[in-house]
Amino acid sequence: MFLDGGMGTIIQSLKLSEEDFRGERFKDHSHDLKGNNDILVLTQPEHIKNIHIAYLEAGADFVESNTFCSTFISQADYACEKYAYELNKEAARLAKEACIEVTARDPSKPRFVCGALGPTNRTCSISPSVENPAYRNVTFDELVEAYSEQARGLLDGGADILLVETIFDTLNAKAALYAIDLLFEEGSYKRTPIFVSGTIVDQSGRTLSGQTGEAFVSSINHSNPLAIGLNCALGAEQMKPFVQNIAKFTSSFVICYPNAGLPNTFGDYDETPEMMSKAVAEFAKEGLINILGGCCGTTPDHIKAIVKACSQYKPRVPPPNLQLESMIISGLEVLKVSKETNFVNIGERCNVAGSRKFARHILKGEYEEAITIARSQVENGAQIIDVNMDEGMLDGKAAMTKFLNLIASDPDISRVPIMVDSSNFEVVLAGLKCAQGKCIVNSISLKEGPEDFIKKAKIIRRFGAAVVVMAFDETGQADVKERKVEICKRSYETLTEIVGFNPNDIIFDPNILTICTGMEEHNNFGVEFIEATREIKRTLPGAKVSGGISNLSFSFRGMDKVREAMHSVFLYHAIQAGLDMGIVNAGFLTIYDDIPKDLLELCENALWNRDSDVTEKMLNYAQKHGKETKKEANEEEWRKENVKSRISYALVKGITKYIIEDTEEARQSYSRPLEVIEGPLMNGMSVVGDLFGKGEYVMKKAVAHLIPYMVEERLANLAKLGGEDSGPTHAGVVVIATVKGDVHDIGKNIVGVVLGCNNYKVIDLGVMTPCEKIISTALKEKADIIGLSGLITPSLDEMITVAKEMEKQNLDIPLLIGGATTSKAHTAVKISPQYSKPTIHVLDASKSVVVVSNLLDKKLKEDFWEDIAEEYQEIREDHYASLQNQKYLPLQIAREKGFKIDWTKQPFPIKPSFIGKRVFTNYDLKRISEFIDWNPFFQVWQLRGRYPNRGFPKIFNDEHVGLEAKKIYEEALIFIKKIIDEKLFTAKGIVGIYPANSIDDDIQIYDEESRSKIVSTFFGLRQQMEKESDEPYFCLSDFIAPKSSKIPDYLGLFAVGIFGADELVKKFEHEHDDYNVIMTKAIADRFAEGFAECLHEDIRKELWGYSSNENLTLEDILNVKYQGIRPAPAYPSQPDHREKVTMWNLMNIYEETGIELTDNLAMLPAASVSALVFANPKSQYFAVGKIEKDQVLNYTKRINKDLEDTEKWLRSNLNYGKFNYLIYLLNLINNYY
Repeated sequence: MFLDGGMGTIIQSLKLSEEDFRGERFKDHSHDLKGNNDILVLTQPEHIKNIHIAYLEAGADFVESNTFCSTFISQADYACEKYAYELNKEAARLAKEACIEVTARDPSKPRFVCGALGPTNRTCSISPSVENPAYRNVTFDELVEAYSEQARGLLDGGADILLVETIFDTLNAKAALYAIDLLFEEGSYKRTPIFVSGTIVDQSGRTLSGQTGEAFVSSINHSNPLAIGLNCALGAEQMKPFVQNIAKFTSSFVICYPNAGLPNTFGDYDETPEMMSKAVAEFAKEGLINILGGCCGTTPDHIKAIVKACSQYKPRVPPPNLQLESMIISGLEVLKVSKETNFVNIGERCNVAGSRKFARHILKGEYEEAITIARSQVENGAQIIDVNMDEGMLDGKAAMTKFLNLIASDPDISRVPIMVDSSNFEVVLAGLKCAQGKCIVNSISLKEGPEDFIKKAKIIRRFGAAVVVMAFDETGQADVKERKVEICKRSYETLTEIVGFNPNDIIFDPNILTICTGMEEHNNFGVEFIEATREIKRTLPGAKVSGGISNLSFSFRGMDKVREAMHSVFLYHAIQAGLDMGIVNAGFLTIYDDIPKDLLELCENALWNRDSDVTEKMLNYAQKHGKETKKEANEEEWRKENVKSRISYALVKGITKYIIEDTEEARQSYSRPLEVIEGPLMNGMSVVGDLFGKGEYVMKKAVAHLIPYMVEERLANLAKLGGEDSGPTHAGVVVIATVKGDVHDIGKNIVGVVLGCNNYKVIDLGVMTPCEKIISTALKEKADIIGLSGLITPSLDEMITVAKEMEKQNLDIPLLIGGATTSKAHTAVKISPQYSKPTIHVLDASKSVVVVSNLLDKKLKEDFWEDIAEEYQEIREDHYASLQNQKYLPLQIAREKGFKIDWTKQPFPIKPSFIGKRVFTNYDLKRISEFIDWNPFFQVWQLRGRYPNRGFPKIFNDEHVGLEAKKIYEEALIFIKKIIDEKLFTAKGIVGIYPANSIDDDIQIYDEESRSKIVSTFFGLRQQMEKESDEPYFCLSDFIAPKSSKIPDYLGLFAVGIFGADELVKKFEHEHDDYNVIMTKAIADRFAEGFAECLHEDIRKELWGYSSNENLTLEDILNVKYQGIRPAPAYPSQPDHREKVTMWNLMNIYEETGIELTDNLAMLPAASVSALVFANPKSQYFAVGKIEKDQVLNYTKRINKDLEDTEKWLRSNLNYGKFNYLIYLLNLINNYY
């Protein structure tokens, strides 16, 4: 079945004004409404209805209501929150009307309305304030309220399905599903099918809040959605592997509605209906999906093409019982608990009742220190983290909420599932409202009777959590096997038959009780638990068994060596009986086989109740061996590193405990406090990478420590100059804002933190900021920099508006542009020309400091901006040269104007010394090393000399990078000598020379001089972009004598590869030697290129011999002063990678050398080069550039391939979409008339 396409795409194309958005009803509204697409259901209902009709007529079975932002939370940005219910009801009604009208005209099938519930503009799992990671700007309860109102409006308006979509934070989605289930449970509404669609933000395969696709599915599966899938962020090709994963992981139907490719540099989507339909047809062909549609950039034409391309295929058949007897839980990643899993460790140390250290930190409010305990548990092997805040002096709900919110900000911890542990059900609820993954509740029981048990179980199920059930009923705790099994069986039947729990989500805790207490009746508790476990696993299918392992050994508290041995012996036997998991200190387990024999015998006797005197014997053992405790493994080992390494470690791990003393130590070793920030602190931050991690909190503390010293330094400098301190203590003022119409600000917040960490005063104006406010604030605050951010395409236009207004008001403040839809090209072409002062695109937060510091440095600013302005001018020139009004010649005319050689006056081509191929299995590495071009080597290390010291060897004279370049060069020479002496690399290559002649744009290859048999053909592409001069339109075939000339010509080919580098890289990677990993790859690449130069010289002077008297220096060779050319397939002269396949087949390159082609036609080993060799002295390098559809069709026919395949390989060279091709046809007509 088929879903509609982009609503926003069509609305944007209508070019509605602010007045259109307001309509008559909101003409005096207090806030701007342009960009609030949802309000159009009230102010422009006919437009919205017509869009629905267009999609239905295109073949859609489902249309989405125009309610993506229709919660009171999202509408608050427009001061329209009170209209939320009305917006949803009216939107659903309009969509329903459209369905009824189209079905009346075409009753061949029913049509349905999907009531769309978007993600809101807030995240329940991520703090908007990087200074306070525990803070949330929306709560679970607020989301439930908002989604409940939205769902009521949609259902009252006639929605047939509720679609929770574009989920970037799964906790938000869980709130929506909770609200929907509650509506249905209350009986006010009939249960309606639910679709759930997540959003994978990039090729990492994760949502914005960090979950994998599988974790996302596990987190929402409890709602029994009719369909689960993905939409937005990616095009069909990029989305396919993630759709495949979801299809494997769910028994629901699969829905998919990707964007029309990825946005280009101007925020537009380039995939035509034909291109997109072919891409999604692969989904249907492979049986991956049940419902297909489109998201951003798609139109009714896209949906029409998708329907046409995919209707012929059968829908996916969902697999039944996909996770039979497996419990699937998740944090950011899934954990599958099944028979194959063995034992799952549940970390026990985040429990105020079980860990004095953890309790001390929590009671003192030292949450950062408490977080390190959780991290230590995960690092030591805990697969689930148990969190318990049951302490009389604590506000359990508040403590649980804060701790889990902090954990969510640390991906090292939050990747594992959480076990919310409390005897207070209100605390359990507080924990559930913080966990985006599928967690576990510990615990409920029949202690208060079945009514209380069922009530709590239903709530837990609504949250989608698994549950631990204690072997406890109205009469008390079970201590013998029979009672344990009886209570668990009763609980199992209640949960599965009345509440509707999946058996796999039930975990029984049959009570691990303490042995060796001195009371004889306790001595058999270990046996009772193990035997009960065995019976539960036999009689209650799907259920899991867990327990608190440390309970067993409470009699020996303080005697850690004995306790650890007891736990290991117990686990050894309990796991064999079926124990699936247990709460245990993951870093304090002894391997069973490593337990001393005398202690092992004591533990075995204690567990199995074989010796009545075993308690006394174990006490004697403990006294004899002392209270041996095991330190947390290498907990403080990192403190032995130098101060730079310690700061980096603290940033990466989020450890603030020592940051002040380490920063102080670093300050004393640097001449200025600022150097500490620019040096070890920023270097450490570059290691952190992910700014949603925890490094920035450590950074804040370090910078705060340094600021007084920086102020002191400034005052001292002023005093020396005899001046007074009347200026600011910060490095500059930066005003940042998300522009009007855009409510996304996560990226902007990160930039604010990074700049703040570098002593800039950051004034963040938030989201939806009007142009006037940005400029007035900048003037009021005497801003040094203005930064604009935006995520959605319309924001690009608003940025242009701000730039124009800044120019109009004659501002002299640099303007920085950032955000997901922005690009350097768009900034250079569209924004920079509107403002005469520095206007710069900033790629990411890490680059913002460099840009701002350069702009505020009076010595550097002018040169810095001049370099960028020059680059932007080149970008603009390139862009204008490629605009739609660029004319292209028809292929036939381009051929007529091709490069012409008078072959009658041209000396006959030199006959090669051999015909066929020559293989080189171990080429001389020493000779290759003499042909190395060192310039790319320094580029790998990002070492670039400044004029006049650019290039090798002048780079060594550069005052900035010369010393480092010289050092790395000398180390490279030593490495090369080692490679040659120890034969660490092997150079393999192959050369082929064959009789050849051209026919039009192609080159035919013959097996022998008779030229009677064509063994291969190399196909060429010709330039078509119209030239202002009489310059010819080149194709590689122009340099080979035409077949019609009867002149015998030849074509050379070669491929070279450097073997051994990959093995060397793996060795260094194993040793964590990143420097030598990079060095090996860089040297291997230089050897490959050097080998190509060697072999090409051999061809010119000997193997072919067409330039036998050549006498060139290495500099001459590198400057291409030799006769002929050696263009490579996939390079500008012939951009089609598939020509490599022709080479490989002609010479059996893989069989002869081992150099292979990947599925994407890359060469392996990576240090490989291949090329064609042209001997003609008039041959020259050129770029084919953009080509038109007539050539693509002609080329496709000649190579006998599918048009789709050709367009895929030549995508960057195609100069047509629907609009481009129309212009081309008009130009074609003009040429003829």
